[in-house]
Amino acid sequence: MRVRIGIGIGYAAWIVGVVQFLVVHGIAESAWDRPYSWAHNNISDLGNALCALQPEPEPRYVCSPEHGLMNGSFVVLGALFAIGVVLTAGDLWRGNRAAATARVLLAGAGVGFVLAGLAPADTHENQHVLGALLIMATGNIGLVLAGFGLSERIPPALRRGSTALGVTAFAALGLFLSHQYLGLGMGGTERVAAFPLLLWALVAGVRGLIDGRAGRTIEAIPTERLSRAG
Repeated sequence: MRVRIGIGIGYAAWIVGVVQFLVVHGIAESAWDRPYSWAHNNISDLGNALCALQPEPEPRYVCSPEHGLMNGSFVVLGALFAIGVVLTAGDLWRGNRAAATARVLLAGAGVGFVLAGLAPADTHENQHVLGALLIMATGNIGLVLAGFGLSERIPPALRRGSTALGVTAFAALGLFLSHQYLGLGMGGTERVAAFPLLLWALVAGVRGLIDGRAGRTIEAIPTERLSRAG
């Protein structure tokens, strides 16, 4: 029972982490005097500590009044993401090398979110870039491997979907780094590189909780029947 509760906490951690991040993202962007653009602004612009013209990778004026809230959300997301990876080990993953490697890489993405929040891009650029690479490079490779490391109980479509998300996101990272945005804009391309990881965690978390409840219901049926028989 304690193991099942821990696993449930892991799945819930993913859901809470992603949902709070998206909510805070909306709050932070709505606080801008100049309209914030998903196409032309980086995600990190919401956490920039100073108001200034940012020349790279595309010129834009950045001033985020709620940068502290946004950076705190990055840290919370990263911590909950890593907790989810650890606590779901006994339920979501196989015991093979692909699973072990995927979990290490995904936990690294959690560390990347924390680092991105603790080191805003405009004041600690090198540390922030390291955090972003842990998210969009390490994390996405982890997604690719997750398709080969997820438990056989997970439907094949979801396992293949994990790999497809990772490949898509990693390709978008390559386009983002080469300044080839394919009409999506700088911010849009970055989101294609970063958000699949969040989508995966949200879907895995919701499915894990629902599956866990179904399992407990099935296990409870014989007990109830025995009680009635007695």
